[in-house]
Amino acid sequence: MMGAIAVVIAYLIGSIPFGLIVVKLMTGADVRAAGSGNIGATNVLRTTGRKAGVLTLVLDGLKGAAAVWIAGALSGGSTFWMSFAALAVLAGHAFPVWLGFKGGKAVATFVGAFAVLTPVPLLAVVLIFVGIVAWTRYLSLGSIVAAGLFPVACFLILHPDWPVMIASLAAAALIIHRHRENITRIRAGEEHVFQFRRTVG
Repeated sequence: MMGAIAVVIAYLIGSIPFGLIVVKLMTGADVRAAGSGNIGATNVLRTTGRKAGVLTLVLDGLKGAAAVWIAGALSGGSTFWMSFAALAVLAGHAFPVWLGFKGGKAVATFVGAFAVLTPVPLLAVVLIFVGIVAWTRYLSLGSIVAAGLFPVACFLILHPDWPVMIASLAAAALIIHRHRENITRIRAGEEHVFQFRRTVG
């Protein structure tokens, strides 16, 4: 029972739209009306500035970590419930009940959640992400490749129980799916390149 409650809590934590809240408090604007319309850290950075972008990134990551930690505390460290809490917090971010189920791409929340659940495989794919972004300057491409390789890293490094493996596969699929428009723009040569500063507005 407590594990199931933890999954519900994880979804509700994930549904907190920190990007929307941060931009609203800092500027009074609705971040959904600017740039890509996404509530995630990348769009906040592009439309509102470095401070807001970094704050959103940190908060979105912390909510992922908090959700999995709470699940562990409530379930006695059950990897089953922690794994499903990781998926629930990602689902909350991507499909928040408070915003009509229209949320972000869940990359920062993914990092926070799996930093608690599977820290070593996560570190491996974060290094790959950094390398790809440094090479191409496409945050989206780094996210897509890192997400796609994450289940492989989990399997090779941890040989985990099936709930963790299922969670890694489902999380990768969700993140890649949420980047489908970015994939189209990359193929067309129209994707935004990464700049650590405000670019519009």
